[in-house]
Parts: sequence; C-alpha cells; structure tokens
Amino acid sequence: MANKDLSAALKKILEKEIKKFGSLIPKDVISDIETKISPQIEKIIEQSGYVKKSKYENLERIISDLEERLDKLEKD
Repeated sequence: MANKDLSAALKKILEKEIKKFGSLIPKDVISDIETKISPQIEKIIEQSGYVKKSKYENLERIISDLEERLDKLEKD
C-alpha cells in the first residue's frame, strides 16, 4: 500500500468516526492525529508481513542488482 493511500485511508476513517464531534474538534486535530498514528499503524502492518509499495520496489531493485552481480561473478 502506498504511503499516500495509507494516509488517505486513515484520514477517512478518522474523519468518519470523529464526524459526530466535528463542531467540538478543530479541523487540524485530524491531521495531527494522522501524523502521530500513521507510523504506528505502518509498524503494525509491517509486523504482519506487509510493506509499503516504495519499500517493496526498493527491495526489488536491490535484489535485481545482487542477482546481476552474482551472474557476473559466476561467469568469471
């Protein structure tokens, strides 16, 4: 899941749950909550075996580079 997708999903969930109290809570509180909670949720998600799309793509690139290096070493 992309960082923006995760943040957007969190924001929508929080807005939906807090909507009842909208007149009592300032709008910037939702953004603050999102900023504070998002890293914790990402840790929980990663502990379940999932990673962010950007992290996955970086790992794929590293693996590809390592495979190429191994192929070169095997040829020599």
